Amino acid sequence: MNDLEDMDFLLGAEDDDGRGRRRGRGNGRRGRRRRRRRNRGGFLAPLLAFIILIGIIGGGGYYGYRWFSDALVPDDYTGQGTGEVLFEIKDGQSASEVAQELQEQGVVASARAFINAVDSANKSASLQPGTYKMRKQMAAAEAVKLLDKDNLIVTKATFKEGLRLSDTLKQLAEKTGKDHKEFQKAAKNTEELGLPPYAKGKLEGYAFPATYEFQPNDTPTDMLAKMVERFHQTAERLDLEASAKKMGFTPHEIIIIASIIEAEAGRHEDMPRIARVIYNRMNHEPEMKLAMDSTVMYALGKYRTRATFAETEIDSPYNTYKHLGLPPGPITNPGDHAIEAALNPTKDKPWLFFVATDPKSNVTKFATTEAERQALLAELERNSSGG
Repeated sequence: MNDLEDMDFLLGAEDDDGRGRRRGRGNGRRGRRRRRRRNRGGFLAPLLAFIILIGIIGGGGYYGYRWFSDALVPDDYTGQGTGEVLFEIKDGQSASEVAQELQEQGVVASARAFINAVDSANKSASLQPGTYKMRKQMAAAEAVKLLDKDNLIVTKATFKEGLRLSDTLKQLAEKTGKDHKEFQKAAKNTEELGLPPYAKGKLEGYAFPATYEFQPNDTPTDMLAKMVERFHQTAERLDLEASAKKMGFTPHEIIIIASIIEAEAGRHEDMPRIARVIYNRMNHEPEMKLAMDSTVMYALGKYRTRATFAETEIDSPYNTYKHLGLPPGPITNPGDHAIEAALNPTKDKPWLFFVATDPKSNVTKFATTEAERQALLAELERNSSGG
């Protein structure tokens, strides 16, 4: 082989090797491109899934945030509200139950806002049963302020000792603004009043005189039942049934005696002494009528302290000038002092008479004989005429 042939051989071999190498390099680039395309496709799918997942999480996070935010900062109105709502907290209701009712009545925007406001004010345990004047669409914090015991809507009514039932019903109507006829009707429907069995279904004597707080939603029956309940408290404190039995009387008879004492006595200190006169007359031999002017006045529907001779002739079982023993029922609603006096009369005194000798001071004096009684009546006449 000559030099040119040798060169051609070398170039050809080189070209062949170069083409081989170039083809190899070309094939490698195309392979890498194919691999890159395959790799890009393999990367995009997870990336797309990741983006979708982030979107889902992001959307869920937004609504989760809204829920969490609402839980922490519940719906609430602003300001003191408008209009007027009478809202009642019932006995035994929890703060959450009160909150729910406030929301349902449109007082607060949400029960949760009220609970938060109550907790913030440390008043969850101090919500008192009763009726309150509220407003519509109040800020929860303002609602809490109005549900304070000092803002309870109540009607305070005081009934003095010795009122007859008819007068008690009239005063109830006047003081509460309710219909008098409704009180009369409630007083007759005694099954709902909680009277003791010995009252024999009659309210007279058992509408206890005291000071009461009535709610706007209280019915006449509710009010009278409260007065009867107050009687039960005194009866229990004095152990009325057992004490009456020891004295040989029924509880009802003790209340009748107490009602007469209440009507006759001008002062509390005279009550046990008047009780002594009543028992002495009932136990007197020969039999002696009680002859109490107060029972005659009750039969006549009058209010004087002394009956005329003509008035003592009235035909009534309450006329103790004509009938022996006690009248059939109480003539007033006696208070604590009169009932205590009926159960604890002054001891060891033979008195059969008493006379309020000074109308101005209500001083009552006691006598054993008819002559002593006449002397006391003469003293009364002098004091009444100014002599």
